[in-house]
Amino acid sequence: MLSPEKKLKEIAKLVRYWIIQSTTEAGSGHPTSSLSATDLMVGLLFGGIFQFNVQKPSFHNNDRLIFSKGHASPLFYSIWAATGAISAKKLLTLRQFGSSLEGHPTMDFPFTEAATGSLGQGLSIGLGMALKAKYIDGLPYRTYVLLGDSEMAEGSVWEALQLATHYKLNNLVGVLDVNRLGQRGETMYGHNIKAYKQRIQSFGWQVITINGHTMSQVTSAYQQAAKSKNKPVMIIAKTLKGKGVPLVEDKDNWHGKALSPEQFIAAAKSLGNVDQKIRGIIPSPKNIKSKLGASSRNKKIPIAKFDAPISTRKAYGQALVRMAKKFPEVVALDAEVSNSTFADIFKKVYPKRFFEMYIAEQNMAGAALGLSRRGAIPFVSTFAAFFTRAFDQIRMSQYSDANIKFVGSHAGVSIGEDGASQMALEDLAMFRTLLGSVVLYPSDGVSTDKLVEAAAQHRGIVYIRTTRSDTPILYNQSDVFKIGGSQVVRQSSHDKVTIVAAGITLHEALAAHDVLKKEGLSTRVIDLYSLKPIDTKTLRQAAQETEAIITVEDHYAEGGLGEAVQSALASELIPITKLAVTKMPKSGQAQELLNYEGISKNAIVRAVTKIISSS
Repeated sequence: MLSPEKKLKEIAKLVRYWIIQSTTEAGSGHPTSSLSATDLMVGLLFGGIFQFNVQKPSFHNNDRLIFSKGHASPLFYSIWAATGAISAKKLLTLRQFGSSLEGHPTMDFPFTEAATGSLGQGLSIGLGMALKAKYIDGLPYRTYVLLGDSEMAEGSVWEALQLATHYKLNNLVGVLDVNRLGQRGETMYGHNIKAYKQRIQSFGWQVITINGHTMSQVTSAYQQAAKSKNKPVMIIAKTLKGKGVPLVEDKDNWHGKALSPEQFIAAAKSLGNVDQKIRGIIPSPKNIKSKLGASSRNKKIPIAKFDAPISTRKAYGQALVRMAKKFPEVVALDAEVSNSTFADIFKKVYPKRFFEMYIAEQNMAGAALGLSRRGAIPFVSTFAAFFTRAFDQIRMSQYSDANIKFVGSHAGVSIGEDGASQMALEDLAMFRTLLGSVVLYPSDGVSTDKLVEAAAQHRGIVYIRTTRSDTPILYNQSDVFKIGGSQVVRQSSHDKVTIVAAGITLHEALAAHDVLKKEGLSTRVIDLYSLKPIDTKTLRQAAQETEAIITVEDHYAEGGLGEAVQSALASELIPITKLAVTKMPKSGQAQELLNYEGISKNAIVRAVTKIISSS
């Protein structure tokens, strides 16, 4: 009978065999990066600390494991094969079309917590999961994140390190695989373990340094990490890239390269006798109930009464409080601007469901994904312009079945004197590119409230663009706002031109409509509050019943409302004029800037007059 440590070593040997076998069969992959972390992961899963019900990967009490170094997927798949959850034969489908064992982990593989591969994101995702466990669910599960030394150059990692300390996430354990070699040579600090320790320790983490190939040190480190009282833990392991295969061990220029069939045979021999039947056992966690209450999705909660103009950003904060009454899963994250996004209204009512993420938007987006993956509905707010720096995290969330609502305030030149750096002019285009995303742009308090509710009910990524300035109330509480809809706010049987707008420019369009009406020119005005999915039916009807369409948006012309309308009406023979931000933005008063960019009431009047006079 094998001793526990001897059994772990035998499992590690089998996992190494599977790593080189599967990557050789695939003809590609990252075997050397997988080999360096093999002992670390075998020691974690089968050393007695990690708790996981293999039959129920989504069980709410399971410990979580995230491969931030997602290119080590051959290791990831192999350790789960070592549990018996998948077959050794299945491993040979690595990277094949149609296989769930993709080049980097995706949600097609049931043991993947989040899709990874773009480096520097795993610790933020783990942070979100740890927040959910400690502060929302009150559950004892831990989240483990395997990091590579190369990705420690990413700023998002250090954002996560700070926030994890701030929130005293003793249920978050990082495992840093310091194998010295990156894709093209040595990493910034090579094998200088002390350098990593000093930096991470200075962020307030408990740090444990080990030899990552000494199994007794590996298992002891996890045992120590489990005893942490109020600090996150980072296990820093000195390892060798390609460990166990002399041909590639600690040698440069082997990143992302598979062994040839001949090299595999030699490498397999160097491993010695491999027990193909040995499997590891992971203890199952106890079934502890979450503190999270049941959802009341069908509960009718009246929306606020709007008796005066209100900014849509403030209406958002009020609506979020209403949503929290229906959806206990709703949490709010903000990047130190909650008194401007008005997420602070939610914070005052539900302080335990609000997480201040400070000015670290990349980590905020990653943490939102972690919260989402554990069943929360995160509403993530900041100035819309600052989502651009987190777009990689937002982009990656689409591959993780994310259920996140991003809310961007201070959009467009209409924010005024703050100037170009604060003006979101790319955000609609950015969020429209995401597969299956929803993009909403309300124009008043009523539509904002109803669209926030629609966003909460919708599963997936939603972006809501809010406006800085107070705007008049246009709608009644009985008006319906659904994802994929629009509102025809002005219409007659003799309309000549249709004006399509949303948000701040809708109010400019309505003002233009009134001016033109006095001149005897009839226009239709459509509030295209849902840019994606778009109300093609209503737009086509307008195209058939009027002679031209004008789109007006406080956004760059590329990828915004105008292009969305053009795409929807590609089969219609109707001229479309796009009014959008085309000049370099400046500081100034809102109305000055709308006039300057040619997206104001006056610009709309001129455009309509020109179209009608030339028809």
